[in-house]
Amino acid sequence: MRNNTLQSTIGLSGLSDTLQQKGQRKALRKELEKKNILDTNILQAIEDIPRHLFFSPTFYAHAYEDKAFPIGNGQTISQPYTVARQTELLNVKPGMKVLEIGTGSGYQASVLCAIGARVYTIEFHEALSKKAKALLHKLGFNPFFFVGDGSEGLKKLAPYDRILATAGAPFVPNSLVEQLSPGGILVIPVGGQDNQEMMRITKLENGEIKEEKHGQFAFVPLVGKQGW
Repeated sequence: MRNNTLQSTIGLSGLSDTLQQKGQRKALRKELEKKNILDTNILQAIEDIPRHLFFSPTFYAHAYEDKAFPIGNGQTISQPYTVARQTELLNVKPGMKVLEIGTGSGYQASVLCAIGARVYTIEFHEALSKKAKALLHKLGFNPFFFVGDGSEGLKKLAPYDRILATAGAPFVPNSLVEQLSPGGILVIPVGGQDNQEMMRITKLENGEIKEEKHGQFAFVPLVGKQGW
């Protein structure tokens, strides 16, 4: 979804997006480019999507800083760099079926939708899921929302081309790997409750599993039977 379409949708919904905020998004895009985010579709999505609308109006001034921010229920909206980096590691192509573990604010789901994914997103906290669903619909994004234990995936709709976890897991849940299509990719932060290693798990066409490490990050803990 490109900027003119998105801004038209926002205008019809009566949501505020000022010239200053658009300028802040352009500056954020340049900051991410300097941090070696190279995928232009992801960069365009971050420039298009009004991140401030995922915040309480009291905190709009912080919306375009490259940092995480609390959203309630012990959860955060991820740092823009983290969103961009995880999305790059997923290597999503338009039309791919993507499962997101941890809807949170809905910002990551909106980025996935903007680059053309068919998004299924599951959240442990019902209140967060409802809030995210209402906002994303106003923005013109229509992922499929579910409430439940995302650490076990969403088996009834598997398999998925891509799975993205937006919370830190103590280990890679087998259920998520099992729900990948052949050639599918899982991106998940794995480690302790304070910091994790970003893992990319690829299920090869022959069924073998390839694991890669992509640096240290800090996420809130993954809640559920295969989480914390």
